[in-house]
Amino acid sequence: MRKYRLQHKAFVAEGPKLVGELLPYSTPLYIAATKEWIDTNCQIVRLSNCPIDEVSREELERASLLRTPQSVLAVMPIPQWSMADNQLEIQERQLLLALDGVQDPGNLGTILRIADWFGIRQVLCSEGTADVYNPKCVQSCMGALARVKVHYCDLPEVLAKVKMPVFGTFLDGTDIYKEELSTEGIIVMGNEGNGISSEVAKHVSRRLYVPNFPKGSLTTESLNVAVATGIVCAEFRRRQG
Repeated sequence: MRKYRLQHKAFVAEGPKLVGELLPYSTPLYIAATKEWIDTNCQIVRLSNCPIDEVSREELERASLLRTPQSVLAVMPIPQWSMADNQLEIQERQLLLALDGVQDPGNLGTILRIADWFGIRQVLCSEGTADVYNPKCVQSCMGALARVKVHYCDLPEVLAKVKMPVFGTFLDGTDIYKEELSTEGIIVMGNEGNGISSEVAKHVSRRLYVPNFPKGSLTTESLNVAVATGIVCAEFRRRQG
């Protein structure tokens, strides 16, 4: 539950792949694992020096948040990133993502995975965006939490202060494939149903649109926000050569 994640500053990660991705970056607070996992990862377990319980698959199934429990469950500390007033100035010449009210934890996790793939190391989230440590988000981001810093903030206030271009996706925007794109700036992606809020839209200096094909044909109304993020990030990086 979110209130206990905040209270204890911890979240749950499950499965050998996800836990394996996080272990090089953070020391677990606790591990519950099968004998097979412990035997295979005995060196990592010794180095982590954290409490560990050997459990049966049946015991792991009772504690697991997954439909198909895997061989290890770890309680990980929530990273305590700070965002100083001048931090965005330091990040100039880089590309950042900003999420304005993305509600689905699965979408959020996928977006973090996309950010990780395209080398985007800072993601700004409005207060109304889903909790990044929601179990569904943690599982879907596939370890990106270890490398991508997520900041919850008053997004309109932060965007009002930046000196970089602020890009946003809108149905009435300019075709992204014809628009000039910079190697630095903030890409804003909006809520699944309502898009970018009016408060945030005021600070968007470059309005973009991902066109359907063939142009003007009858298609679905819009793209899933995670899919759109992948397309937009790929186009920004493609322009960098």
